[in-house]
Amino acid sequence: MQLREISVEEHAAGRQDDPVEVGVSGPAQVNFRKITIPPGSGTGWHCHHGNLVGVVQQGELTHQLRAGGTHVYKAGDAVIEGSGYVHQGYNKGTEDVVLWVTYVTPEGKPLAENDLARCDKDATDHENR
Repeated sequence: MQLREISVEEHAAGRQDDPVEVGVSGPAQVNFRKITIPPGSGTGWHCHHGNLVGVVQQGELTHQLRAGGTHVYKAGDAVIEGSGYVHQGYNKGTEDVVLWVTYVTPEGKPLAENDLARCDKDATDHENR
C-alpha cells in the first residue's frame, strides 16, 4: 500500500502575547468557522457559553464590551474570548473582515447567545490579550 503525502493549508496565523486558557466543563463541542463581516455590518450584542479562539485574517474588527471598552483587532491578531460577558464585533472599515474561529462550547449550547438574560452579567474575564 502506497501512502499519500499529507496536505496542510495554513488559512490564518495570529499572535497572542499572554497565556491562553481554554476550558469547558463536561462534554464539549468544537466548531471551526470562517466568518466574513462586510463593511458596516456586525455581530450584534451576544455572549458565549464557552471559549472562542480566533485569528483576524483580513480587515479590522472593532470589539466592543457592553460593560465599557473597545479594542480594534487587525489582520494577524489573535482574538480570545471567554464565556459569559456581553460584547459585539463590527466592521467600521472599507474591506471585509475575515476571521478564522474555533469555538469550544458546552455540548448543546449555542455558539453565540443572543438572549442576553442568559449571559453572565458579572463576567469580566473577557480577553486573555
